[in-house]
Parts: sequence; structure tokens; C-alpha cells
Amino acid sequence: MTLWLLILIPILAAPFAWMGQQWSRHTPPLIAIGALSVDVLLALFLWNQGPSVQISGHGFWLVESHVSWIPRWGISLHLGLDGLSLILILLTAFIGVVATIASWTDIQSRVGLFHCNVLLALGGVIGVFLAIDLFLFFFFWEVMLVPMYLLIIIWGHAQRRHASFKFFLFTQAGSLVLLVAIVTLAFLHQEATGRLSFDYADLMELTLSSEMARWLMLAFLIGFLVKLPAPPFHTWLPDTYAEAPTGATIILAGILAKTGAYGLLRFTIPLFSEAMSELAPIAMGLGVVGILYAALLACAQTDIKRLVAYSSISHMGFILLGAFAGTELAMQGVVMQMVAHGLSTGGLFLLAGALEERYHTREMGHMGGLWSVMPRLATMTLFFACASLGLPGLANFIGEFLVLFGSYATQPIMVILASLGMVMAAIYSLGMMQRTFFGPVRDSRMTPDLSNMAFGTVLVIAVLQIWLGLYPKAILTTTKPVMEQLVQAAVASANPIHSRAESLLSSRSVTSQGTIP
Repeated sequence: MTLWLLILIPILAAPFAWMGQQWSRHTPPLIAIGALSVDVLLALFLWNQGPSVQISGHGFWLVESHVSWIPRWGISLHLGLDGLSLILILLTAFIGVVATIASWTDIQSRVGLFHCNVLLALGGVIGVFLAIDLFLFFFFWEVMLVPMYLLIIIWGHAQRRHASFKFFLFTQAGSLVLLVAIVTLAFLHQEATGRLSFDYADLMELTLSSEMARWLMLAFLIGFLVKLPAPPFHTWLPDTYAEAPTGATIILAGILAKTGAYGLLRFTIPLFSEAMSELAPIAMGLGVVGILYAALLACAQTDIKRLVAYSSISHMGFILLGAFAGTELAMQGVVMQMVAHGLSTGGLFLLAGALEERYHTREMGHMGGLWSVMPRLATMTLFFACASLGLPGLANFIGEFLVLFGSYATQPIMVILASLGMVMAAIYSLGMMQRTFFGPVRDSRMTPDLSNMAFGTVLVIAVLQIWLGLYPKAILTTTKPVMEQLVQAAVASANPIHSRAESLLSSRSVTSQGTIP
């Protein structure tokens, strides 16, 4: 029941947020913050529970809930919480609070409906992170898309119609491919055992031919890469991030992109571990292309939100690179990068939204010399720009370093190329600071600095960035059992180079040896 509370609290709070507008425009965001804060506390309570329990050899679940739903079709309400999903649920609830605060003054019309859709979307995301029945997973996968579409098309900017249609078409196309693969797996299970099943543990026992495994893995990969996103499925992202309201953009970048990465780790790699060794170089190559190509485009942007959007694609490329490296060090880096990217990108979009709200433009060419005008906003933007470029001592550096170091033994050339992305990150991040906050003042209007609420929010994000940059063990030890299991599946079926790489790196495991606190 505890797991269902994590999902139901924001969903049940959604209609109250909608109705709350009749009392005050501040009531809906307060309801949203309250519901998400309860989820944070509940997740922290589960984190402090006893040791994880191994279920059927296919997961180290802290808590599990299994209720039959449609037994004729082999569908059940099967939820499971392990270290990976716990960390991502905490990130979801926290970024949801950040998005709500960012929308406090930005959203002026239909405030109740806005926060209702925010809560419904976040409830769907939490369901994605908990569902271990693939039909239930797909159900929540679709639930989160509709409210996000409404957030963009109702409260977005001038080109919101084009951006929302593009977002919906791309994500629905990827979802259709994913659905076909899920249903195919269920029918293959029926053919092998005589009964339909969408359950994760049952499908893990399924033996597939090499050709079938390759096709199904490709389908899962496409479904998740659209959401990640990775080239060539990324074209929906810049328009959507630029045209969505600030709160929706924070959710899209900080949370929804992580559902694609989660799908790769939770389902694609474990279910098709034998096909992984064949497709891994292609997937890692897409990651490197995403890192370099998006970084190059970020350098050319004049729109501050589009710059952050392309930088987001670049940083997510590290996740794709590390996920298919087949080493525990790289996969631990993937988890750190997911959390760090959610924090840094969420902070950058909040600050970019504050600039747009004050100057009614996203063009950096119309700004300049703002450090003396808005020192709070400028200081925090510099901090998150440094986080984005991978400054040592911050969480992004830990994630990217672990991914690169853990992937080097398997694909050294790709790692060398990917490391250039960190150099390019310094170019576009510092270029953004120069064009926006330094140089001659182009707009002499006196505008208010960050409000105390917004400043306090970005300070909390900054503290988390520093804490995780200096003490990543809090996350690495929590997700270690999950990553070890993924590596075992990958090494058992991969080519010999993966086995040699894991042997080389196992002695350097950051969580077992404590070389990084």
C-alpha cells in the first residue's frame, strides 16, 4: 500500500489543486507543494527501512506490492521499489516542488488547472519508476504524456501549438514501437509456457532467439531513446523546451528525460542482455554523437532556453554512453549523471525563466551587463553554469567522470571523443554568462532581482549539487545492488572485452573500495 500512496498522493491531490483556485491563486501551488513534500518524506522513510530483499533473483526490492488485475491476460498491479527507483522518485518529487515554485508568478491564468496537470504528470512518472509489470509500466508511461501536452499547448509561448504537436507525435510514435515490443514479449511467453504474462520476473526467464532478441531490443531502444532523447530522435526537444512554460520545461528536462534512461536500465539491458553486446557499440556511438553534436549546436544558440535545451541533450549523451559500457563504474556514473543533470538543468531553466519573465525575451543579444542589475540571479546562474560544464566538487563532475572512466576499457576511442563534450560545455556555458551578465548594459530598465522564494529554491539545489559532488556515496551505495545485477547480466553475455573491462575496473569500484567518499 505504501508504494501506491507514492503514486496516488499527487494524483488525488490534483483535483483539489484545480478547485483550490476559487479560494486564492496561491492555494493550488501550495496544495501541489504539500502533496509532493509528503511524497519526499514517504520516500525518505522507505530509504531508512531495513535491508533490501531479493525477489525471485530479478531484483533487490526494498518494498514490493503484487495484486492480480486482469489474470486472463496475465496483467497484474505489480510494483517494486529498489535503490534506483527510490533515488529517481526522490528526484521527481523534489524537481516537482522546484517547478511549482518556478511557476508561482509565471502562471497567471487557470492556475488551478496548471497545477492539476503538474500533479497528474508527476503521478504518472512515479508510476513509471515503480511498475514492474510491463503493461502497467506502459499505462503509466502514457498517463504522464497527456498532462504534459496540455501544459505546453495551454500555457506555452507563441509557437506552443507547433511545439506541443511535435512533442506529442514523437513521443507517441516511440510509445507505439514500445507497445508492439511489449505485446510481442507477452505472446512469446505464452508460446513458451502456455500463459500470457507481462510480469518482469516472468519475462526475464524467457529464452529468445538471437534474431528476435535483436529486433525486440531495437524496438525498446527506439521507444526509450525518443524520450531520452538521443539523435536522430531529439528534434522535438529544443522547440518543446523553448516554448513550454518554465515549470513544464523544468519537469521535461529534470524528470521526463530520466524515464527514458530508466527504461534502458530497468528493462532494455536486463531483458536483452545477449543482444546488448551486438548493439552496445551502436548505442554508445549515438551517445557520443549526441554529446558532440548537441554541444556544437549549443555554442551557436542566441536563445538562452534553446542553449540550455541543447546542453541537456549533450549531457544526456553521457547517460547513453555509460548505460551500454557494461561496467559497474559506468552504470553508477549513469545514475549520478541522471540526478546531477536533473538538479543543474532544473536550476538553469528556473533562472532562464526568471530572465524571460523580467525582460520578455530569451535572446541573449538583448541582454548584457546584468550582473550589477541582478546580482542574485547572476551569481546563481554562474554556479549552475559551472555545474553544467563539470566543475570538480559538483555532482555533474562525478557523474561524467565515472561514465568516462568506467567506459574507457570497453570503448577508449569513444571516451576520448566524448571527453571533448566537456571542453565544449565550458565554451557554451561561459559564453552564455558573457553575453547575458557581462559587457555593456543593453537594457537600462531596473528590474527586480530573484525573489526570496526563488533564491531560496536555487540555493537548496546548489547545496544538493555540492553535497553530492563531495559525498556521492549516499547515492552510489543505494543503487549498488541494482548496478551489480545489471553488470552481471551484461558481462555474462557480452564479448570478452566486457569481461576484461569489468575485471580491470572491479578493483576500483567507488562503492566497494571507497576511493570516492
